[in-house]
Formats: sequence, structure tokens, C-alpha cells
Amino acid sequence: MADMEKIKAIIVEQLGVSEEQVKPEAKFIEDLGADSLDTVELVMAFEEEFDITVPDEDAEKLLSVGDVFAYIEQQSSK
Repeated sequence: MADMEKIKAIIVEQLGVSEEQVKPEAKFIEDLGADSLDTVELVMAFEEEFDITVPDEDAEKLLSVGDVFAYIEQQSSK
């Protein structure tokens, strides 16, 4: 499964939204109805799935699906 598909699957599972709602431009809080606890849980799920560590200062910048995809791609290439 490609990274974007894994990211989508995690978001759908964690937030209970439809896959159609999970677009790169979709913002977690405004568009997908996440709250602050949801965003923390999402970051933890991404860390586990992709075997990365996301510092708090980076996590605060992950506001949309596209932000997460770009961040994970960047971390994976290190």
C-alpha cells in the first residue's frame, strides 16, 4: 500500500470520516471535524505506522492531509 493510501486509511479509521473526504487539501480540524485529542492520536498512529518520531513542534504544523503526506515523505527519505 502506498504511503498516501496508508495515511488515508489511518485518518478514516481514527476520525470515522469517509475516504472521499480525505483529500490533500482537507484540514483535520476545519474539514474533518478532528479535535486536539484526535490530532494527537493521529500523530501517534502515523509514528507507529511509518516508524518515525514527530517532535511536538513539527506536529503543530501538520494541519492538513497534504501536510502529513509531505512530512512523512520527507522523513522517509532521510
